[in-house]
Amino acid sequence: EKDGRKSLYAVQAERQEQAERSVLISCHSKTNEKKFLKYLSRHGDIKKYFFYESYGMYAVVEFANRESVASLLEEAVIPSVNHESMVPFKSRLLSLKNLGSADSLNQQSDQQCQPQTTIPISELIERLSREESIDQQVTSLTETYQLTEENSRLRFLVCSLLKDIAAAYFPECTIKPFGSSVNGFGKLGCDLDMFLDLDGISGRKAKMPKSGLSLEYQMKRANSERAVTQSTLSVIGECVDQFGPGCVGVQKILNARCPLVRFAHQPSGFQCDLTANNRVAMKSTELLYLYGVLDPRVRCLVFTVRCWARAHGITSSIPGAWITNFSLTVMVLFFLQRRSSPVIPTLDHLRDLAGPADKSVIEGNDCTFVSDFSKIKLQRNTETLEQLLCEFFEFYATFAFSKMSINIRKV
Repeated sequence: EKDGRKSLYAVQAERQEQAERSVLISCHSKTNEKKFLKYLSRHGDIKKYFFYESYGMYAVVEFANRESVASLLEEAVIPSVNHESMVPFKSRLLSLKNLGSADSLNQQSDQQCQPQTTIPISELIERLSREESIDQQVTSLTETYQLTEENSRLRFLVCSLLKDIAAAYFPECTIKPFGSSVNGFGKLGCDLDMFLDLDGISGRKAKMPKSGLSLEYQMKRANSERAVTQSTLSVIGECVDQFGPGCVGVQKILNARCPLVRFAHQPSGFQCDLTANNRVAMKSTELLYLYGVLDPRVRCLVFTVRCWARAHGITSSIPGAWITNFSLTVMVLFFLQRRSSPVIPTLDHLRDLAGPADKSVIEGNDCTFVSDFSKIKLQRNTETLEQLLCEFFEFYATFAFSKMSINIRKV
């Protein structure tokens, strides 16, 4: 952490740790908040909690210690339902039942629900019309659309719940969010892209003794890394489908360029894509995060241009020959690099600042760039958001697309 700015790895580690100490509880819409917290606090101190709605009322509860989660799970029981059988897979997704009198826990609803989706465009326009300047409108739009603290926590918790399923086969694995969920450019309600990370499994790069005895694991062999990814996701996808509470509409899309498992996670409301061996996507996530942290105007411009493009039908959630949000983001980055006084540096410059620990070559591609924010010295650019937004449209209105390319690597 440098000058208050955390690296993506530091943010992910902190969020993952929070998620491991958290549970997701389905509860009645009229649950009394004080009694709810008193009941759970018997297992230990609660560090943070919030309520939200998705196919009913839910609460995310983060305890101060993992032992509190273990204690809570020990008390939970397997439901008994007449004429139905249960798959006895235990997870940190729970339901709160009120077995006593009708008013013992269900009194008036006093909890505030945190929004997990964006407001309608008409409401946004009304909100922006009350601002006094374009700069304030752009800032307000960004604050309205960006992921909230609670939504980010929920995304990491869903990853943690999925990891509990995968850990049955790969105990040391992690499942991390990537893309818009963590790069700083995600909009409330965006899909949750997840990456099954098996690289952290111990024993991969262990030094073998030059002489004497040593042991190695016997393992299945496959023709390619892609085949390993396909078989791994096939099994994990089947487990999610058969055992994962709240996971519905599971599709195993294993012959895609990047094999994935797609499903809806009803308790969170997220549409989820789970991939593995997707290192380039993780690296591009890190790069976008870095650019977004370097100057707050970067994120504001990206959110505004994306909103404009969606409102004018230039982008769409329906698959087709549309320009993508990622392409629009790169266009904004390229424009900001080309100012007479650049707002952000080129990727080549970030590579030149990189240290030995930053070295990264993925599938033959040099993906190296600096991770230490303090090494990056920005040029002085004092243009307002209004000026930059106007200049963005001017820049691309006269851009020679037939002769020139958009390349954020070089000057």
